[in-house]
Amino acid sequence: MKFLDQAKIFVKSGDGGRGCVSFRREKYIEFGGPNGGDGGKGGSVIFEAVENLNTLIDFRYQQHFKAPRGQHGMGSEMAGAKGEDLIIKVPVGTEIVADDGQTVLADMLTPGRRFLIAKGGDGGRGNTRFKTSTNQAPRYAEPGWPGEEMWVWLRLKIIADVGLIGLPNAGKSTFLSSVTRARPKIADYPFTTMHPHLGVAWVDTREIVIADIPGLIEGAHEGVGLGDRFLKHVERCAAFLHLIDGTAEDVVTPYKTIRTELELYKDDLVNKPEVIALNKCDSLTDDEIKQKVKELEKASGHKVYAISAIAKQGVVDCLRDVAQFVTRNLRQPEEETELEVKKSWSPLD
Repeated sequence: MKFLDQAKIFVKSGDGGRGCVSFRREKYIEFGGPNGGDGGKGGSVIFEAVENLNTLIDFRYQQHFKAPRGQHGMGSEMAGAKGEDLIIKVPVGTEIVADDGQTVLADMLTPGRRFLIAKGGDGGRGNTRFKTSTNQAPRYAEPGWPGEEMWVWLRLKIIADVGLIGLPNAGKSTFLSSVTRARPKIADYPFTTMHPHLGVAWVDTREIVIADIPGLIEGAHEGVGLGDRFLKHVERCAAFLHLIDGTAEDVVTPYKTIRTELELYKDDLVNKPEVIALNKCDSLTDDEIKQKVKELEKASGHKVYAISAIAKQGVVDCLRDVAQFVTRNLRQPEEETELEVKKSWSPLD
């Protein structure tokens, strides 16, 4: 399945049905009077977060979503049927953003959460509603009220406990495939990973979700390389696991480059807990490992783990350290579905 984390769609709720102009006409009843029914309410458009989706690819092939309108009123004071609500299912972690691209209308963080984005139009009143003592035979009924329509952006921010960050070829994909069952593409050239990958690792009976974030290079926040397109996926992570290529001559500059990009993208990202690992140590001598670990510890002010993802050396201790920052319980009991309404209004107020 192709990964897509952003889409723009058009939503429109159903129009209300027209009220009916009708009169009672029966034998031996001279003055039957009005009996036109009300129109039915239009269907609403509702977003629902579901667990079994992890991409917005479906919205590439369908961008317009319209709920059905309400039925028109009928004679004998019969009201029209209500239009069926349109449920749009999105992955957990999807942000619903207004057309301006800035205003976040809803953040679908929990499975089963519902958000009413467009309320269906109310049905028009039939002529029975307008009968008064001075107007016994009204020949007027209301048209249905129009539904709401708008363009919205859907932006998926994957929900993971730990974000794997580092320059291309730091061994992030190899690490992910080593500690989880994820199978990202692995090759000896940069930008092998073109979209985020998720994997689940178990550390001392604890479950943590790890995300491989691609495309971080110098200038990413300005659009260099893959740009900052995937940086948004690290915003929800509880901690970072920063991998450094141990075979590089200079290991301090790559570390500072990634930290700078995170800070330029969003200030609070640099305040997240971080565990640093010097990767590919199976290709280094003991003296080289000690020297490079010392340089990284001096530059970062944190402990540095010497690991080899491909040889699975030191990865357990590294994961134990990063797991202490994970506080989210991934196996919460299902809560009662709650419908959140964008706004409440009535055309009859």
